[in-house]
Amino acid sequence: MNNVLKVSKTTIAVFVLPCLLLYVCLVFVPILVSMYSSTLEWNGIGTSKFVGLDNFVTIFTADNVFWPAVRHTLLFAVFSMLEIPFALMLAILLNRYVKRPNFLVSSYFMPVILSVVIIGQLWKTIYNPASMGGMLNGVLLSLGLDSWTHSWLTEPKVAMYALYFVALWQYLGYHLLIQFTGIQNIPAEIYEAAKIDGADGFKADRYITFPMVVPIFKISIVLAFIGSLQSFDMIMVMTGGGPAHATDVIATHMYNSTFLSQKYGYGSALATVLVVLCLGATVLINSAFRRLENKLS
Repeated sequence: MNNVLKVSKTTIAVFVLPCLLLYVCLVFVPILVSMYSSTLEWNGIGTSKFVGLDNFVTIFTADNVFWPAVRHTLLFAVFSMLEIPFALMLAILLNRYVKRPNFLVSSYFMPVILSVVIIGQLWKTIYNPASMGGMLNGVLLSLGLDSWTHSWLTEPKVAMYALYFVALWQYLGYHLLIQFTGIQNIPAEIYEAAKIDGADGFKADRYITFPMVVPIFKISIVLAFIGSLQSFDMIMVMTGGGPAHATDVIATHMYNSTFLSQKYGYGSALATVLVVLCLGATVLINSAFRRLENKLS
């Protein structure tokens, strides 16, 4: 007879309550304070003035930086999500054709654990003009592709795409590790039974691997999308939102408005918009994957 440890709900609540209070104080309270601050005209130091929804009206109708920043942010998110199917395919190939894939997976994960400042400075050096020792332009010149060279971080038309590439390079190993772990958790017996029935290789991936890693795939999608919406540090290190706001995203625009322009209330309004966008994206992604899981089940 198994002994079942019975714990009262009161005991559970006593142990959970401290962590719950800490979470509420560190997450929900700052969000509520920021929402309140978004209704103020305030420089963060002096006397504040209640202006209602005027900050939001200005954001959506009179801010020339906001909508381009939204477009850059959403493109960042789309590119990040497009990376995940590639990470899944790479994880499948490593799991199938490499005998000891853990070393390769760990190698791909290395950029994730590096400081963003290190990565930003590294890629700024790579993107430098050839006259300043920029490796990328130097390689293009050596191959005779002079027309392909650019001032990668100072040309408005290419600067944002240069940043996208760095972000994809940095987080490929992160999503690869998640997908690889999900694949390894699939019981080998399922593949053996499928092989007997004639399903092997990519046919087995289509009917076994893909359906069974959908929950893991969803985690990567949510993390990539929300992380991209909140992208800030790498952009600030490499371009600071320039040139001429060409690489501004919502988070950098919020920072510049709050701390450089000293519009604390306006920056809080931008933060509120970002929070709502993140929540909305999470709900939509979960809804889409719930429907997908229902179809596959």
